[in-house]
Amino acid sequence: MNRLSSVERATLERIDAAAMLARVERWAAISSGTRNVAGCAAMATELADAFAALPGDIELVEPTPTESVGADGHVTPLAHGRHLRLSVRPDAPVRLLLTGHMDTVYPLDHPFQTSRWREPGVLNGPGVADMKGGLSLMLEALLAIEASGTPLGYDVVINSDEETGSLSSAALLADVARGKVAALTYEPALPDGTLAGARGGTGNFSVVVRGRAAHAGRNPEDGRNAIVAASALAVRLHEERSPQLAVNPARIEGGGPNNVVPDLAVLRVNFRPADAAEIARARAAIDAAVAAVQTAHDVSIHVHGSFNRPPKPIDAGAARLFALVRDAGADLDQPIAWRDTGGVCDGNNIAACGVPVVDTMGARGGAIHSTDEFLIVDSLAERAALSAVTMLRLAEGALA
Repeated sequence: MNRLSSVERATLERIDAAAMLARVERWAAISSGTRNVAGCAAMATELADAFAALPGDIELVEPTPTESVGADGHVTPLAHGRHLRLSVRPDAPVRLLLTGHMDTVYPLDHPFQTSRWREPGVLNGPGVADMKGGLSLMLEALLAIEASGTPLGYDVVINSDEETGSLSSAALLADVARGKVAALTYEPALPDGTLAGARGGTGNFSVVVRGRAAHAGRNPEDGRNAIVAASALAVRLHEERSPQLAVNPARIEGGGPNNVVPDLAVLRVNFRPADAAEIARARAAIDAAVAAVQTAHDVSIHVHGSFNRPPKPIDAGAARLFALVRDAGADLDQPIAWRDTGGVCDGNNIAACGVPVVDTMGARGGAIHSTDEFLIVDSLAERAALSAVTMLRLAEGALA
């Protein structure tokens, strides 16, 4: 660490590993699955109290209204928790965006609700890596920055719906991203510390197919089978897949008694485009498939959904930011590498705003989204140090 400046070394001395772990254990005990609005509210209160130790203004932002398509084809409002925003030194010459999420994938009725020590130094628990560990080390790095006296400007956004696509927070993220030099997002790194590089995009769609009911034996010719039409649509869309576009028809809901021609089906389908051109191709393919199936099967089709996560390439700005993080890691004796991934997160949305982002600045851990999820506890201090040095160097104009 002899390549660190005196300010950087003094800043790192402020990092409190025990405080970080205590926060993770407390926050992981709060069940905050995305659809558990009360649990997300409890988590938001905890986070607001913790981040109040930083200067600036904290607010809990109301979610943008969103909708859900039920198995009955009806569209209903979808409730989300409020999102936390902290703004510090809005007039500073260098301003960063730091983001994370308070929600997990474990609903209130999920059996995985408590933490335990899997082995010394490895904590197993809901959200300990994804991403309550990341939130804790983000806060610790910012506390260390503030203790250093560095006049860095930054906004923090912690949303309540990342795990389900950030549909109610996308507008907030886009608004806060404007004018930022760089962004750091606290998704977990891989167990060895590897970061996510380029990411593909994603789009989720619910397609409502309405046909006509009839008796399956007496007059089936009068019916228009929505299940058959939805199946034909699924096959057509699946045929559009390519190395640059994954297409996954995931579920068809609908139907009823065997003696009734089904008049309703809902097709759920996911797309994973590698770049913007594939989004355009996918949209055209959806339109063409819908038109063809409507005509061939004499049904009506309504498409709900969007490409909510644009692809995230490593452009020149992102490459410079990755290099800065890599060099900070080297000076901390932390080898930093990255590789492309098919997963998506809020880093996709931030990059689409033209802001360089590294979106796996969180703790080292693994088996996320499962009951085996784990946090490597020593990584809390390691990664808080990485964030602190990275932010100090950004404050000095390292990306200018």
